Amino acid sequence: MNYILVPATTPDDWRQFLADPEKHWRKGYSARSLAHCWHEANGIPEDILSVFRQIPSLSVLKPIFIIPEHKVPLPGGSTASQNDIWLLAETNSGLISITIEGKVSEPFGPTIEEWFENPSSGKKKRLKYLCHELDLSFPPPKNIRYQLLHRTVSAIIEANRFKINEAAMVVHTFSPTNEWLEDYQAFVALFGLIAKVNEVVTTATQGINIHFAWVHGDERFLKM
Repeated sequence: MNYILVPATTPDDWRQFLADPEKHWRKGYSARSLAHCWHEANGIPEDILSVFRQIPSLSVLKPIFIIPEHKVPLPGGSTASQNDIWLLAETNSGLISITIEGKVSEPFGPTIEEWFENPSSGKKKRLKYLCHELDLSFPPPKNIRYQLLHRTVSAIIEANRFKINEAAMVVHTFSPTNEWLEDYQAFVALFGLIAKVNEVVTTATQGINIHFAWVHGDERFLKM
């Protein structure tokens, strides 16, 4: 893990941290749209803030720091969860750890069935760990997207690191048709929750409140 953080002065400064800076940095794609949106806000975009105002304890969100492409190590292998954005924010009731997953038309990656086919011992260890952190039965349903599990656990891991009991996993989409919403809804349903666009739903696990939100971002950033 790199402990040295370099401030960004333009959205293009985010590009260097992508897994594939050439392939992933294209107009109309999530990485570029997300960078322009968050950089223009110089903090948390209003579309995120307006959704979190639904929760009284989170009605005020002030960023302490925002880290693009933040890697969170996980057990069961050397590959970390590379979150599009991770931020630590101050609320009117304490601190919160938030992971942001940017989306346009890109899917959430493989399902559990695809990712866990003929699993290695490392994959078994990782999936058991993710399920434990989320209080889910092992293995989870085959149709669930693996990425959504480890993005949520990333927020929990960082909450534990800062000894706070609030975490959130937010999908910030710029898709005009909210592509892949059904995958997010299926994941959130594992916790007995019904997810809708621009709404926060909450559960609790391992002593941490976990908030989920699907936020529809300003589509003008698709053209930047």
